[in-house]
Amino acid sequence: MHKHLPQPYFSRFVRAIIEFDMLQDGDKILVGLSGGKDSLFLTYALAVLKDISPVKFELGAFTLDPLFTTDFDPAPLLDFCTRLGIPFGTSQANIAGIIENNAGKDPCFTCAFFRRGAVNNYAKQHGYNKVALAHHHDDAVETFYMGLLYAGHLKTFAPVTYLSRTGLTVIRPLVYFREKELRESVSLHGLTPIASPCPMNGKTKRQEIKEQIAALEAADPAFYAHLAAAMRGGKAAELWPEPPDRRQLKVKHDAFWRQNRQ
Repeated sequence: MHKHLPQPYFSRFVRAIIEFDMLQDGDKILVGLSGGKDSLFLTYALAVLKDISPVKFELGAFTLDPLFTTDFDPAPLLDFCTRLGIPFGTSQANIAGIIENNAGKDPCFTCAFFRRGAVNNYAKQHGYNKVALAHHHDDAVETFYMGLLYAGHLKTFAPVTYLSRTGLTVIRPLVYFREKELRESVSLHGLTPIASPCPMNGKTKRQEIKEQIAALEAADPAFYAHLAAAMRGGKAAELWPEPPDRRQLKVKHDAFWRQNRQ
C-alpha cells in the first residue's frame, strides 16, 4: 500500500506527538483498532509516520469483538493491517453479556472498562509499552462539558496518561483533529469504516452532549472554541475556593464566635 498523509493532516498529527512528547525511541505501540473511522485513520497515520520518523518505533493493532453481534468479521481489518505492514491481533470478550447481567449500571462505563482491560492485557502480553487510542478533539471537549454538567468538575482526559498499575502509557495522537475532519479522511486509506455494533449507539449521554454542543455552536459560532479554550491549563480562572470539610468548618465556626470574648 502506498501510504501518504496530506500536509494539513500530517502537520496536525505530528504537532500532537511532538507537543505532548508521545513518542520515544524504541517504543512499541499498540493501536486500539475498532474499525471505526477514527481508529482506522490513527492506524494509517502511525504507519505513515513509522516509515519516515527519525524516532524508531514498532507498531501493531488489536481489535476486540465485544459480542454485540454474531457476525463480526475481523478479516477486513486483518487485510488492512497486512497492507500497512503491521501485526494484527484480535480476541473476544462477552461485554454484551456482562452489561446484560449488570442491569442498572451505566452500560457505556462497563463497556469502556472492559475494552480498556482487554487492550491493556493484550499489550502487556505482547511486549507493547504504549497503547494508542483514537480520541479526537471533539471527544475531549465533550468529556470536559459532560464533567461540568453531570459531575460538577472541570476535567477531561489527557493526551498522554501513564498507567501505574500496568506500566503502560496511553497516547492520543488525534487530539488536534475535529471529528468532521476524520469523516473526510476515509479516502486516504480506502477502507470503509465498520459500523458500530453497540446497541446504545446514538442513544447515550455523550450523544446528547454532542448534539447540545452542535446546537449551541450553531447559535454562537464561537461557543466550541471558547469551550475548548477553557479546557486548556494556564487560562485565567476565578473560581470559588475548595469547600472546607466538617472539621475545618467547625474550627472556623468556633473561631468566629470566640472573637471579642476575652
